[in-house]
Amino acid sequence: MRKILLPVFAFLYITSLSQDSITKADLLSAAKLFDLSFTQREIDTMYDGVRENIGNYKLMHKQSLKNNIPLSLWQSPVLPGMKFKEKQDPVLWNLPANVVLPANRNELAFYSVQQLASLIKNKKISSVELTKFFIERLKKYGDTLQCVIYITEEIAMQQAKQADEEIAKGKYRGLLHGIPYGLKDLFAVKGTKTTWGAAPYKEQVIEEDAFVYTKLKDAGAVLIVKFTLGALAMGDYWYGGRTKNPWNTKYGSSGSSAGSASATAAGLVPFAIGTETWGSIVSPSSTCGATGLRPTFGSISRTGAMALSYSLDKVGPICRSAEDAAVVFNYIHGTDGIDGSAVNKPFNYKPNLDIKKLRIAYTKNYFDKITDTSRNEWKVLQTFKQMGIQLIPIDFPDSGVYNFNIMRLVIGAESAAQFDEFTRYNVDDEMTRQTKNDWPNEFRTRRLMSAVEYINAQRHRYLLMQKVNEVITKYDVIICPGSLGNQSAITNLTGHPVVCVPTGFNKQNLPTSITFIGNLYDEATILRVAKAYQETTPWNKMHPEMFK
Repeated sequence: MRKILLPVFAFLYITSLSQDSITKADLLSAAKLFDLSFTQREIDTMYDGVRENIGNYKLMHKQSLKNNIPLSLWQSPVLPGMKFKEKQDPVLWNLPANVVLPANRNELAFYSVQQLASLIKNKKISSVELTKFFIERLKKYGDTLQCVIYITEEIAMQQAKQADEEIAKGKYRGLLHGIPYGLKDLFAVKGTKTTWGAAPYKEQVIEEDAFVYTKLKDAGAVLIVKFTLGALAMGDYWYGGRTKNPWNTKYGSSGSSAGSASATAAGLVPFAIGTETWGSIVSPSSTCGATGLRPTFGSISRTGAMALSYSLDKVGPICRSAEDAAVVFNYIHGTDGIDGSAVNKPFNYKPNLDIKKLRIAYTKNYFDKITDTSRNEWKVLQTFKQMGIQLIPIDFPDSGVYNFNIMRLVIGAESAAQFDEFTRYNVDDEMTRQTKNDWPNEFRTRRLMSAVEYINAQRHRYLLMQKVNEVITKYDVIICPGSLGNQSAITNLTGHPVVCVPTGFNKQNLPTSITFIGNLYDEATILRVAKAYQETTPWNKMHPEMFK
């Protein structure tokens, strides 16, 4: 009996404390925040229930929740009746055989993953040598780009030596064996700090190995650095400054996978891992001239990563080519069974697939908004036509299905919940940026949002998923200008995969890009189409002059 009564007494006590501070007039004012109105009789009837709610909240607030505690509800992009291939076919990589070391060692910085893999497999360079080469570049240029939080030199040398020993004994794990890379610093790695790019957490140590790190370790890849991210995964400002665009360091790299994109484009690593909730892979990749793959929601387990929005967060590679992104994704996709939204789906990438057999569409309603037909977006379409591709004009679902900002409501509520104590205990005061568009204010603002609005936004999201899938499933790939319309918000909400690739430069001599949208779990097809585009154009093979 005592175990039952004590919580009840505590609840009644806390409720009585709330009674003095909450008035009926407060309820009338609060209703306006939620687009509601109540009569005085309704307020009188509600009053006791509202006070009880507050008492219950206070009891809940006494129970601490770490960032890695998930929801009991898991998001899935799959709609009823959808069927997917479940068989994994062998991926036949075209590993180049005659790769040679360049006379100018600096050129190694921009070798593809497969070129580096060929050098290592054929013992023309050791993993230790390659690792030292990239660590030297990080030390030389990291401060210039403000892209490095922590060089994991001890871990790197240990992993590189192990790779060399294994390869010498004939144990070759695959194309990433001995290849250096970097992680966005919201992934936990034992023995390292995991700062989330934010001042309150710059000494934080999480003794856990993230799923994606474990997968790369199993593949024999070598972790050499943890990269900057915009504080708590927003933008390119972090506690140490602002990450720079390698094409012009007067500009930021965009974010939040700021350091991952900047460093990859500058040749400081062969590839890096980023995350996206709403644009955080695609935007910095586009800005820095990298190739960014945002996979289908749930294609890669997020275990060990900072959670911002459980129904939106995704993990993906940032590389210098679509083929590199295919190689990396091949090794990191899947689930550990801990992330309830993550699944194991096959990645049946075919490097030599004839793309003329595919149904490739373009978003006519977006392209028509670009009245200057000399812009790079239009040149992309011309390139495909010159390749013999019959492009299909379509109207991408936009204003007709996205009538209010669903994304803002979903990400707002979920992120504020993940950082409840950050707001409640004024940890947010330690953040280096405090504008109305930064997380401290966003989290505060979203506290004044009701659970009803959040749940109904998710119901509208379901309708959006239905309407968008009706269009996307008719095609293999859809070409879309990434900067127009609501495409980024819509495809992040529906969970569809996209890859963005560089397409040249604008009048300010900064990189431009295009986006390829695919069907759920069909990263293979969009990457193959992106590869074909990159084989025909020079843009992903061009590198910032300062870092050559």
